[in-house]
Amino acid sequence: MATPSALEYPTHWEADVVLRDGGTAQVRPIVPDDADRLVAFFDRVSDESKYLRFFAPHPQLSAKDVHRFTHHDYVDRVGLAAVVGDAFIATVRYDRTEPAADGATQAEVAFLVQDDQQGRGVASALLEHIAACARERGVRRFVADVLPANSRMMKVFTDAGYTQKRSFEDGVVRLEFELEPTERSLAVMHGREQRAEARSVQRLLAPRSVAVIGVGRRPGGVGRTVLHNLLAAGFTGRLYAVNHAYPADQETLLPEGVPARRSVRDIEEPVDLAVVAVPAARVPAVVDDCGEQGVQGLVVLSSGYAEAGAEGRARQRDLVRQARGHGMRVIGPNAFGVLNTAPPVRLNATLAPEPAGSGRVGVFTQSGAIGIALLSGLHRRPGAALTGVSTFVSAGNRADVSGNDLLQYWHDDGATDVVLMYLESLGNPRKFTRLARRTSAEKPVVVVKGARHSASTPAGHAVPGTSVPAETVGALLRQAGVVAVDTVTELVDTGLLLAAQPLPAGPRVAIVGNSDSLGLLAYDACRAAGLRPLPPRDLTAAAAPEDFRAAVAAALADDDCDAVLVTAIPWVADPDVPALAAVPGPQDAGALAAALRAAADGATKPVAVVHLEIEGLPGALAAPPDGIPTYPAGERAARALAQAVRYAQWRRRAADPGRVPEYEDLDPAGAAADIAALLGEAAPAAGDEGGVAPDWAPGGARRTGAAAGAADRPGTAAGPGGTAAAGGPAGGTGEAAARTPRHAPAPPAADGEGVPVDVPEQAAARVLGRYGISVLPALPAPDPEAAAAAAARLGYPVALKTTAVHLRHRPDLGGVRLDLAGEEQLRLAHAELTATLGDAAELQPVVQAMARRGVDTVVRATVDPGVGAVLSFGLAGAPSELLGDLAHRLVPATDRDAAELIRAIRGAPLLFGWRGAQPVDTAALEELLLRLSIFVDEHPEVVSAELSPVVVAPHGVSVLSAALRLAPPPPRIDLGARRMPRY
Repeated sequence: MATPSALEYPTHWEADVVLRDGGTAQVRPIVPDDADRLVAFFDRVSDESKYLRFFAPHPQLSAKDVHRFTHHDYVDRVGLAAVVGDAFIATVRYDRTEPAADGATQAEVAFLVQDDQQGRGVASALLEHIAACARERGVRRFVADVLPANSRMMKVFTDAGYTQKRSFEDGVVRLEFELEPTERSLAVMHGREQRAEARSVQRLLAPRSVAVIGVGRRPGGVGRTVLHNLLAAGFTGRLYAVNHAYPADQETLLPEGVPARRSVRDIEEPVDLAVVAVPAARVPAVVDDCGEQGVQGLVVLSSGYAEAGAEGRARQRDLVRQARGHGMRVIGPNAFGVLNTAPPVRLNATLAPEPAGSGRVGVFTQSGAIGIALLSGLHRRPGAALTGVSTFVSAGNRADVSGNDLLQYWHDDGATDVVLMYLESLGNPRKFTRLARRTSAEKPVVVVKGARHSASTPAGHAVPGTSVPAETVGALLRQAGVVAVDTVTELVDTGLLLAAQPLPAGPRVAIVGNSDSLGLLAYDACRAAGLRPLPPRDLTAAAAPEDFRAAVAAALADDDCDAVLVTAIPWVADPDVPALAAVPGPQDAGALAAALRAAADGATKPVAVVHLEIEGLPGALAAPPDGIPTYPAGERAARALAQAVRYAQWRRRAADPGRVPEYEDLDPAGAAADIAALLGEAAPAAGDEGGVAPDWAPGGARRTGAAAGAADRPGTAAGPGGTAAAGGPAGGTGEAAARTPRHAPAPPAADGEGVPVDVPEQAAARVLGRYGISVLPALPAPDPEAAAAAAARLGYPVALKTTAVHLRHRPDLGGVRLDLAGEEQLRLAHAELTATLGDAAELQPVVQAMARRGVDTVVRATVDPGVGAVLSFGLAGAPSELLGDLAHRLVPATDRDAAELIRAIRGAPLLFGWRGAQPVDTAALEELLLRLSIFVDEHPEVVSAELSPVVVAPHGVSVLSAALRLAPPPPRIDLGARRMPRY
């Protein structure tokens, strides 16, 4: 497709979207080369739909119409099309009008949807995207004139969730709605996204017909293995074997008796799912065949894609582009397959030699090898009845369908109670944590993250890299309610407990068993896992099943107990004890299992069993409907219980997640203008006089030219002829920034930009001050006279400290002198400092007023491309840094997040009066954390912000130093219209 120049054509507006029925479409700007597509689209639209769009008969488009609807400046006139294949299925357009009476910039918007595409949610998706385009170009309000008979279009507008106003005049309904996102509009968008993506996965997991493409004529091979597994599972739909090498007269594949076809196009009935097992070079032709046949989704088992290098990565991008162009979704490539054990489906389109049985555990893995291990482990594990699978997806390179899509599906899937995921990368971390938080509030999501310490992206996974430590990623996942575990074994152990048992109310564990030694080991394991075990109760080796039943029942009835851990060893034959007169066999294991199940019947506390070689016990305990999980070691049971305790605590907290407070003294407009000036935008800060950057701004970031990126920025976009488009807001002024809603997606940086700018501390303090974050003033002290003058200005006592990069945060080197009460002490300290550490030009000393005594802490906010914005907190000083004693939360943080953040570090007792010290003002510290979180969330130009040290006193906090790094922002697609990722 030919396009205008890069400065005119907004490539970042292109997006793939999932529609209401689970199919896909591309949304992109309309260009002049689309004239023939537009005419063909208009010809397919009914006369009634044309009348509702134009308010008059409009049988065809004139040449003038075609030119007007295909030529846009992408500022005042914007047109988008929804495309499937090479054809338009819907269009939307806005035209900027004169500002409203209240000064708001506004535009008229209108849609046209092909009749046979109505009801698929196309118009709703286009509205989200055209609104995002308009906000980026400075439009704050849409106006739409709709005929009363056009109920479908009125519903699109009214259901969008924007603040709106309706009027009726001259037989036309006029709708006006503000484009600033609201809680309701975001909720509507996320709800539509969830339903559409869940439906797209459901189409893949519950097909009515499956074609396996690449089934060889001889036994063996990938295609034939999948076909065999589908037949063995008893797939309830129709099956087809496809291979272009079949003889022309072959209609059946023997001995399977499955219809055989040379091409999927030769299949007489609709095909819902195609499993592709042909060489990568043949996949494009197969995808085209499937698209023409109307196949809804693909499972691509073929390898040779992104895992194979640069050529394979290009082939993988082409595969996704081609499939989405036909409205299909893709699992893979390099996938292991999909499984759905629901009785109405019974789909096993995997290569697994031993698939797990039917159950209520959903499994997602990005690795075929881990997929084999999980399915085989779940199948062979004693007590496998507890860990049966509801659905399984191995996504391979997950070029399209990802863990996010499966979370959308499992959230509402009544057949799935627990989700197990093996992930090696997070393509969209912000979305993953949002979805995981929502799903975790309903059912456990247990995740093991591979490639945590390799600092590299696994082959085939095209995702943003990350420099965030594995411990930080784990903390952020846990914040979202994810049960983060370390190994695949722990993944299964924890899932087993969460699938079978109620959640514990707390960490207190009663230990009951017939071995004192095994009980003590279990006690130690519980302590090591962070639980609070009660003293073990030893029933002795002579304990009979009835003794176990009574002891477990008593423990469950004890108000001081939250969970019960049973330890059991084989009985020793004793002729003097009737119950132990003979060597126990399987029937005795059955008796013990019956006793334990009877004790746990109806209990609201979890029960787990640790046993040593009691044959038949796991299977007897796992029998439905009230199975009890078993473990071969106390350590494994204790870790699973500890994970359940933490998850239960999170569930209780999630019922009241807190809120992001609204502070009245914030000045986002002023901060936006300051940041623009610091990035070299030549815009005055709010309150500054004149049209030049203030004297505290640096020279500006490196740019590719004076007008680099101008056409892609709100308020400076060039219209026809290269001048500012009429009606656009003043570029970069405080007035323009004041009209920019919070959380609006920022325009992208132009090519060549993005170089970070380290902001001078005085400038950083000014920007942060707009959010109520006060940094204690520090004045330069290049010589004793300047130091004395600075101290006189600030008032004694003062501190003298170096600001050289190599000495920052190194008090152990003696670069700080505190409590200097007078000029004589200050001059002496200055002389000692320069004599010991170097000359003043190198040390860059400053004088600062003394802060109130308290606990020194560090507050940071960083933005990582692989994780998003992260708020971190810890104590200042070498010990805390050495031990990595930091806590983390995702931005934006709620008041509850801030309270938990300062209590999550190991050194937290120092803030709350440890060893008789006076507690410090944690409320003020929480407010500081929240203000910094809001600042970073509302200004995507912020790369990092560090406040260090922050002295938390018994009353108030003092920020002694601030470091700020900025860069032109990338598009914030996670906050804009819903779209599918392009990995």
